[in-house]
Amino acid sequence: MKGNNLGEFEELILLTVASLETEAYAVSVKEELEKRANRKANISAIHSSLYRLEDKGFLISEFGGATQKRGGKKKRYFQVTNTGFAVLKEAKELKENFYKTIPQLAIITI
Repeated sequence: MKGNNLGEFEELILLTVASLETEAYAVSVKEELEKRANRKANISAIHSSLYRLEDKGFLISEFGGATQKRGGKKKRYFQVTNTGFAVLKEAKELKENFYKTIPQLAIITI
């Protein structure tokens, strides 16, 4: 594993994969990210982040079956690993601790 640090975009990708459960592949991640975070991203950026998160040990992937609709190409499905869930929990706790120190925001819960 390369490191536990997550950039903001990586964290959003990891959260998106987690929310999609077994249906997380690049296009579905892009669509869900745009829907939930109202954030546009090109498919190349999605692919790069997915592979980087897999290299870090936060995701695993496997290929699904080939389909006629995709010209015989297989979809690569991603899932969050236990390490990935641990790093998400750590990131959430870090943010919550900071929010608690800001009086104007202390009553907000994440």
